[in-house]
Amino acid sequence: MLEVLRRIIQEVNGARSLDAALATMVRRIRKAMQTDVCSFYLFDQSLDALVLMETIGLRTQAVGRVMLPIGEGLVGLVGKRSEPLNLEDAQSHPQFRYFEATGEERYSSFLGVPIIHQRRMLGVLVVQQVEKRRYDDEDEAFLVTMAAQLAGVLAHALATGNLVRPAMPGGQAVFKGVAAAPGIAMGKAVVIVPPADLNSVPDLIPSDEEYEIARLKEAIEKTREDIRAAAERLANRISSQELALFDVYQQMLSEAALSGEVEKRIREGQWAPGALADVVRRHMQYLERVDDDYLRERAADIRDLGRRVLAYLQEDTLTSPDSYPDDAILVGDEISVAMLGEVPREKLKGLVSVRGSSTSHVAIVARAMGIPTVLGMMDLPLPRLNGAPLVLDGHRGRLFVRPLPELEARYRSLIAEEKALSEMLEHEQNLPSVTPDGHEVPLMVNTGLAVDAAALLKSCIGGVGLYRTEVPFMITERFPGEKEQMRLYRSQLEGFAPLPVVMRTLDIGGDKDLPYFPINEANAFLGWRGMRVTLDHPEVLMVQLRAMLRASVGLNNLSILFPMVTNAEEVDDALRLLDRAIVELGEEGMAIKRPNVGVMIEVPATIYQMDALAKRVDFFSVGSNDLTQYLLAVDRNNPRVSGLYDPLHPALLGALQELSQDAQRLRKPVSLCGELAGDPAGALLLMAMGFTSLSMNAPSLPKVRAAIRRVTLSDAQTLLGEIMALDTPAEVHRHLERRFDEWELAHLLPPRD
Repeated sequence: MLEVLRRIIQEVNGARSLDAALATMVRRIRKAMQTDVCSFYLFDQSLDALVLMETIGLRTQAVGRVMLPIGEGLVGLVGKRSEPLNLEDAQSHPQFRYFEATGEERYSSFLGVPIIHQRRMLGVLVVQQVEKRRYDDEDEAFLVTMAAQLAGVLAHALATGNLVRPAMPGGQAVFKGVAAAPGIAMGKAVVIVPPADLNSVPDLIPSDEEYEIARLKEAIEKTREDIRAAAERLANRISSQELALFDVYQQMLSEAALSGEVEKRIREGQWAPGALADVVRRHMQYLERVDDDYLRERAADIRDLGRRVLAYLQEDTLTSPDSYPDDAILVGDEISVAMLGEVPREKLKGLVSVRGSSTSHVAIVARAMGIPTVLGMMDLPLPRLNGAPLVLDGHRGRLFVRPLPELEARYRSLIAEEKALSEMLEHEQNLPSVTPDGHEVPLMVNTGLAVDAAALLKSCIGGVGLYRTEVPFMITERFPGEKEQMRLYRSQLEGFAPLPVVMRTLDIGGDKDLPYFPINEANAFLGWRGMRVTLDHPEVLMVQLRAMLRASVGLNNLSILFPMVTNAEEVDDALRLLDRAIVELGEEGMAIKRPNVGVMIEVPATIYQMDALAKRVDFFSVGSNDLTQYLLAVDRNNPRVSGLYDPLHPALLGALQELSQDAQRLRKPVSLCGELAGDPAGALLLMAMGFTSLSMNAPSLPKVRAAIRRVTLSDAQTLLGEIMALDTPAEVHRHLERRFDEWELAHLLPPRD
């Protein structure tokens, strides 16, 4: 039976369409089980009914016409109970219902199993026979297994709109991805096709190496011009922070990086297009498997640049639409920052990509430009989307294709509300984040690029709560030197002075390795990460610490943060290196005072070592994203379990409250950086717990500030008490929505289902 099952699955997966797959499946199941009928019923949520979609044995005229409300008839009973039903004499069952259109009154035996995907009932698979027959355990197990296999295929088909549903309303398709930049957009899909295919380049031995090198340089220079032109088009629309990304592109094309490697490959005996493809693919093998963080977007950058250079090498021109509609929503397998710069800003309403994460470069630029963006949308049928009407929900990571009129009307109303809210909050940006009863909560910003828009942010923040130092390590082909790092760190510290700047030491490893420092592990999230890597390589950490200390001379606004700490010994080792760096610089004539030092609380074990850590450091900083992931044992990039990832989970809130109480008892400041800090409801709860500052991405500042300025500390503390008595995340969200409604602040919360 196992071999039969395998063959059926292969045939179903190889079918040219889902309709063909369903027809194949019911016929093969009927033959394998030696029964008279096999039928498939699809659950239509709008009708709350199961609809006959495919059958072999019943009358074909019944397809699309027979509908059973959940709980009605034997099929409806299987759907309601979500468990198999095996009957020797179906007609004697009290739930049996006769449908003349099917001709099923002559069948006695009945076996029905539910088709379930991620707890959601999608349909029912049924076999029937004329003679009275009790299907045995092997039959039942076989059909249950087939239903489980069909569940994933069916869920994908429903998401992509590939399933034709007779007698069902609509044509609307819904896709889910990663919410990367908030906001709502409505418009037409403009599908972007890559300029060239790196995987289809043949290997050829060059007859003239110098000619190949010359045309490579010409192609790279033309690509540089394209990048410069895109940067100029965006110069007046985005800050210097986001424009720095175009400098990253130029560095990648330099002789020290991509250009030099390709030229070397040409001299080894490969023509220019083949050499380019070889080099890009070599980088990709290290970077393609990355699930999140900046490295994954760097992989996208390399691929995009490689395609652009290849297009010129192939004497082709970059293909982009001749004109864009006034309400263009850019859609593609992978959208780069350079592609973004090619679209007139006034016409660009949203971005959708199959690849990418919320920390990717294009997501950073999109947030800065206020463009709703959803990435990681794996099921998009790109070839059929061009020109289709879309509604993009950047709050919830949803894309609606060919939306129904009611849904369009609802989202038009939400867009109007968001616009009104933005205008209302605009004048508050330079006001202090102080509650009506006088409690101040400093709001800090998270940064991570080589240059930041300090002039724009200084007046409305309390400092930089987290500066990610990984970027200089990602834009080179080697570990950056001390002088290179020092210049970057100095620009940050000077730009924000006298405000404090918390610089996190290099946080790589596991799923965030570097192309020149690959790390291959079976379990990346529990592996060689953060301090574990840099303490094993003190030569790397020492250079970084020296660069930070040198950059701080005369400014005195530097704080250093150690990431992914698991125990106090790691802190001791890191502090010894810091003290050694201070001594070394002193011997070189620089009198440097040790800056404030903190640890990131992101590994649950550190929550129970606060006393030991407090003896060694000056402050604590909670990395709520990783702490949530570790505490709940949920990989939020895994779509099967990402729904369980919730920063407002009662267990996490309990841990944060305990952590804050310990910090207060130990008289140490404690900040929090992560999604929870940027959520107005989460920010009020953290304020009530006693967190001394909150650090977030810049776009989150206005709503968080507005919430703090409108809710007293005493009301927030009352709210916290109510929340801590609740048992489930759903109860927490509902209660927060009720309270924000009562305070007339519901407009500050992102829309929820």
